[in-house]
Amino acid sequence: MIAVVHHPDYVAPAPSRSGYQWNKNGLVRDLLAHGDAALDWQVPAPMPRVWLEAVHDPDYVEEVIAAQVPAIKQRRIGFAVTPQVALRAQVVPGGTYLAACIALERGFAANTAGGSHHALADTGAGFCVFNDLAIAAVRLTREGRAARVLIVDCDVHQGDGTAALTAGRTDIATYSIHADKNFPVRKARSTRDVALPDGVGDDAYLTTLAETLLPLVDDFTPDLILYQAGVDPFEGDRLGRLALTRDGLVRRDRWIAQTFARRAIPLASALGGGYGSDALEVAHRHVASILTLGAAYAAAIPEPA
Repeated sequence: MIAVVHHPDYVAPAPSRSGYQWNKNGLVRDLLAHGDAALDWQVPAPMPRVWLEAVHDPDYVEEVIAAQVPAIKQRRIGFAVTPQVALRAQVVPGGTYLAACIALERGFAANTAGGSHHALADTGAGFCVFNDLAIAAVRLTREGRAARVLIVDCDVHQGDGTAALTAGRTDIATYSIHADKNFPVRKARSTRDVALPDGVGDDAYLTTLAETLLPLVDDFTPDLILYQAGVDPFEGDRLGRLALTRDGLVRRDRWIAQTFARRAIPLASALGGGYGSDALEVAHRHVASILTLGAAYAAAIPEPA
């Protein structure tokens, strides 16, 4: 049974003139709920303010919670921060944190939102308000639930916010494999960055992923993985520049799950990016990712001696 974290407030009314697909999370929920997979649904609590402020500037946290984010920051985020969006921004990090806690107990869990890797200390950016990955990692390490957290980011865009917010820490490491010429223009410095040229396809991507991620895992020896499972490396993605097929995305997630299951390292996934004119098509990509990760992780767990 796959543990899936979802909250009704993940689905917020779309702010005016927003380019983000606000119905995506609801479609992911519906597709999972009406599918054949055995799922264990979990509902997260909003992330307490003290943990939001452990990563983000208190003034920015107040701006979001009060739904009074300055226009210049809202433009950088890509949509208006309404009261409903502000509530969603507090619940999503709670979902990634809960998925991580469940993964520490069971091996794998998925959040049906999150992966907001562009949010910085004093502002959001790129459709990201609060950085759920950094917030969850900081809380987990400070609470002693995990000694070393590795954030593995396979979104087509670099995880600049996550890298910046966790820079200099010895208990959190970041890995980002992304399209070099894609957003953001100014990249941050992850623990390991892998910048790919336009048009990289399945085989080259998967080979590069294995060759660059495994040495970091061996060196850092994490006891928890937070996985940004972006599906925008897909060849048909509206905001991607890579050329993975649907099968390539499945192979990527199967390899991720098998790699960490065989090493007995818990894995918690967040939704990440995926864009297109057809929201249902994008949702299908995310659902395939969650189901592939859950099934592959369970199948690869070593048998007890």
